[in-house]
Amino acid sequence: MPDGEKRKRDQPDTPAPQDAQVQQNPEESDAARRRRRAQFLRELHEAKALRDRVQPRRARAARMRQAMRMRTFRW
Repeated sequence: MPDGEKRKRDQPDTPAPQDAQVQQNPEESDAARRRRRAQFLRELHEAKALRDRVQPRRARAARMRQAMRMRTFRW
């Protein structure tokens, strides 16, 4: 592992300077929260896609289980 990645990982998370400003204005706070949520969801989707590419058998089994759940679901 390169030293740069290890240093980034070992450093504690520090709040971004914009977060201090966001707490003052509730409308900005809501917008910042939506931006952070959108970023999180993008990264989550990317991680799931990567996992599916790396483990195709597990991904196929998960799709089959989901399809079975949908077929047996009662409204």
